[in-house]
Amino acid sequence: MQDIIVWHNPRCSKSRNALTYLDEKGIIPTIYKYMDENPSVDELKEILKLLNVDVKKWMRTKEDIYKQLNLKDIEDENELLEAMANNPKLIERPVVINKDKAVIARPLENIDTIL
Repeated sequence: MQDIIVWHNPRCSKSRNALTYLDEKGIIPTIYKYMDENPSVDELKEILKLLNVDVKKWMRTKEDIYKQLNLKDIEDENELLEAMANNPKLIERPVVINKDKAVIARPLENIDTIL
């Protein structure tokens, strides 16, 4: 049985492509619509640990809100995660999780590393 979860934004073509990619592999993931659910800082910390990347690698740094909040100069992980929790648009997507591993599915082939 698959335990795949996709942090999905239906308005994002990359996110929709990730679901298609998984479907072609016969995998039906659980879909977490993080834009609607507003993940907590604790949830974000959990996923960040699974991603094993610097928090800024998981942020959409070209979003207007990133610039408006002047996040470029902030290094404190908790402060950045708080910004992401309050503004889920800052979360780079799609994130694909398989138990104790996760990847940002850009490119889609990153998904293969956790299957």
